[in-house]
Amino acid sequence: MAAEAGTLREDYHALLARHEAMRLRRNLFAPGTPAREAGSAYDGAADQRIILRDLPLVLPFDQLILDLYAAMFERRPYLRSLFPESMEFQREHLARIFQYLIDNLHRPDAMAATLRQLGSDHRKLGVREAHYEAFEEALCEALYRGAGPRWTRELEGAWTRMLRFAVAAMVDGAEAAMGEPLYFTAEVSAHELRGDDLAVLRVRTAEPYPYRAGQYAAVESMLLPQAWRHYSLARAPRPDGELEFHVRRTARGGVSEALVDRTRAGDTLRLGPARGTLTADGEPARDLLLVAGGTGWAPLRALLEDLARRREPGRGAHLFLGVRHRDDLYDLPAVTGLEQRCPWLRVTPVVAGEHGTVADAVARHGDWSGHVACVSGPPPMVAAVTDVLAAMGVPPERIRHDPAAAQPR
Repeated sequence: MAAEAGTLREDYHALLARHEAMRLRRNLFAPGTPAREAGSAYDGAADQRIILRDLPLVLPFDQLILDLYAAMFERRPYLRSLFPESMEFQREHLARIFQYLIDNLHRPDAMAATLRQLGSDHRKLGVREAHYEAFEEALCEALYRGAGPRWTRELEGAWTRMLRFAVAAMVDGAEAAMGEPLYFTAEVSAHELRGDDLAVLRVRTAEPYPYRAGQYAAVESMLLPQAWRHYSLARAPRPDGELEFHVRRTARGGVSEALVDRTRAGDTLRLGPARGTLTADGEPARDLLLVAGGTGWAPLRALLEDLARRREPGRGAHLFLGVRHRDDLYDLPAVTGLEQRCPWLRVTPVVAGEHGTVADAVARHGDWSGHVACVSGPPPMVAAVTDVLAAMGVPPERIRHDPAAAQPR
């Protein structure tokens, strides 16, 4: 076994060495030509048509992803150590990434910005460009298995080009973030349960943690190494540096369960650098429409705290706070406290069983075309609200939310 493990390590380092040699060669012979420039001419709309035409061959994505990881770990078993022990969340995450890519291929520039951020985040997992090459090889094998006799080189080519475009952007993001810490070590300073399935965690990092109100961080518990989940920062930056996260348990055996049920004050977490575009920067004269579902309230609370601190004359805000039941208003003292301190803030709670959906409530309450909208919550809710706002004439550049591929959980 020791000899086998040694051989695997040698293969792993040989693969990384080949990757570094290839990267240096590219830089020597094509200086100043980053992958994002090569991808700027990518005709994503053409590949989108091909993939959508034959998408039923590989739907649902579950079996395709099972085949993909089976092929990758069979060919290169040393890559298994880059992944958490349980692969369930990883498979779900990859399915969301595939759907995001396919849905947005006709908008390569916007997609590349999200993927560069994703590539930067993957640095902390030890992912290198050589690993993406192994992933592409496994994807092609999984596509061949899934499509069966209807597999074509045209279909494989469209998926491969989509993947290579995504990888080019992710590699750019990783290389641009080389001067940034991989993660910050944090100690839990307080852990408070708010009901059976939700906890508020306050943490302090060993060094200053830079972020803007509305952003999120990838969080790793020492109880589940290599398993990172996105959670929004629920406070505006404070002089004492204490951070806050609102975590709802979404599944047994995962990071959310570890954080809600098994984490205590004094425990250690790791935080990735702050990410996300759900901020209120720019266009200070415009009023804000804030729409939250569940723990999607967390980043909007941070935004409101930030606005209250640096009050901008003439700017108002209207918050729609959507929950399934009244008992789900877990942070009500903070909501009412902000409403009392901020005469420019109006709050509309939306209880699903009594008022319909949050999107319905937003549509009923008037004209938002002059506002900047910030939307946070479960992806289906975010999609429904953004559709309503688009139909009401709010320009896309003034509807802010993190893409499904990166949305906090």
